[in-house]
Amino acid sequence: MKKWIGFGLLAALFLVTACNSQNKQETSKEPDKTTKIVLGSVDSDADIWRFIAESDLAKKAGLTIEVKEINGGPQLNNATGEEQVDVNAFQSLGYLNSFNQDSNQKLVPIATTYMEPMGLYSDKYKSVGDIKNGAVVAIADNPANTARGLRLMETAGLIKLAKNFDNGTGTPSDIVENPKQLEFKMIDDTTGPRVLQDVDLALISNTIAFEGGLNVLKDALFKEEIDENTQQSINVLVTKEDRQQDPALKKLAELYHSQAVKDYIQEHFGGTKVDVQEDIGKLWEADQ
Repeated sequence: MKKWIGFGLLAALFLVTACNSQNKQETSKEPDKTTKIVLGSVDSDADIWRFIAESDLAKKAGLTIEVKEINGGPQLNNATGEEQVDVNAFQSLGYLNSFNQDSNQKLVPIATTYMEPMGLYSDKYKSVGDIKNGAVVAIADNPANTARGLRLMETAGLIKLAKNFDNGTGTPSDIVENPKQLEFKMIDDTTGPRVLQDVDLALISNTIAFEGGLNVLKDALFKEEIDENTQQSINVLVTKEDRQQDPALKKLAELYHSQAVKDYIQEHFGGTKVDVQEDIGKLWEADQ
């Protein structure tokens, strides 16, 4: 009997030791400390980052994320430069370049996040091949989206642009070949979905299209793909130059590209914020 009691005690001691060891291993998986990051954003981007901030992903990464919503691109970038926020998430590489040039600031991208493809839409045609001569094309009357739309038209094989075409400031006057004699009608880009019934074709940026009930992945005759002509349209995480190697900030990109976030974007935005994981160093260096 004593032998059995001794064996039982030994077994119990082994079980307690094993449990304690397992608890220590599980505890060691949790980060030693939590780092707080204030992230500036707006609209749908802010919605995504609030989802990330409240997720187990952030906790496991050792991050406490406060999402501060600030309206206006310049205001968001100024808040970053003045360290009111640690990092921001709302802008494309092209926008960041323009801001730095205009403001003499040195904000830098630390990671890519997504691209929202611009699309060519029509209520009258089912494919690019169906487009007839003299078709009227509505195009945004602002520099960045005008140039972006024209480049998309060229990629679709509908026009040819001058060799020195500027992807940020190009206009219809840079068209050197227009075999279908397309007519371009400049519009307020926010009206794109509404004017679609009054024109043959419309070039519409994704946010505006989605708000108007259009999904670029399903409804566009032709859409942007990620290539050398659309690199400026890739969205990025941005911070001050002296913080670009901050390990905590770099963790944000890892969180953004997680499957949970992709599923959230698919559910809430129809997948139209297309995930982009590119080497930000190479992209940024090519732009400088």
